[in-house]
Amino acid sequence: MAEKRLDTIDKLVVFLAKRDGIDKLVKTLQYIGKLGHYSVEKRNPILAARYKNLEVAAGLSRKAFRTGRSLTGYNTLRHGTYPDLTIQLLTIFGFGGEMVYWLFDHFTWLSKVGVLDAELSARTMYISAFGESVAYIFFITADVIMIKRGMAMEVALKKQLAKLEAESEVSYRTALTEDSAALKEIRSMKAKISAVKMQRVMSVMSIIAKTSDLFIALNVVDPNPFVSHAVTLGLSGLASAWAGWYQLWPESK
Repeated sequence: MAEKRLDTIDKLVVFLAKRDGIDKLVKTLQYIGKLGHYSVEKRNPILAARYKNLEVAAGLSRKAFRTGRSLTGYNTLRHGTYPDLTIQLLTIFGFGGEMVYWLFDHFTWLSKVGVLDAELSARTMYISAFGESVAYIFFITADVIMIKRGMAMEVALKKQLAKLEAESEVSYRTALTEDSAALKEIRSMKAKISAVKMQRVMSVMSIIAKTSDLFIALNVVDPNPFVSHAVTLGLSGLASAWAGWYQLWPESK
């Protein structure tokens, strides 16, 4: 019996069952609220206030959802495997910065909801954003390295595939059978090439998400007219959310 393929509703249910899936949805609402507030602030103050409420509520909700995330990086480092020392060091420093980010993000949330002194939020936000910025720089560097290596691997695999197909040219004229060793090897090579391409797409999505989040973090660490502009922050937030959405979206089966 053929395995049932997931339709859009099935995929959405699987997506929203993940904590990160909920985070991407609420993040989308948060930055729609920011852009909406900016677009109608002067023309319709009442509607602008509602957009602002959406942004603030979604932002605080995301911080609540992320409770305990500071352990995620630590656990990943405990069980992770790495192709070489370069990627290992980049990953360690990246998760180190991310753990600082998540940890102090918890304190920011507690100060914003009134559990801790409100005065603490400025300091905890800065430390959190600084750790986040450091993490993204290392993660982006690792992704760029992996993309370059993947492209080199793809070229090598395509050369091997071309060689296999050339060697099997005579067999193709007489039709390869399904059980042919040559045909199986060719299919395996094509599957490897597809996997390398998909990994590159995921790395590109990761770079888009992390670069966008880096702009948002820089708004706290080193604010300036560009990174602090509502449009820059809003578009960065949506780009990050949708790139993450793409990465997390389930396959059809």
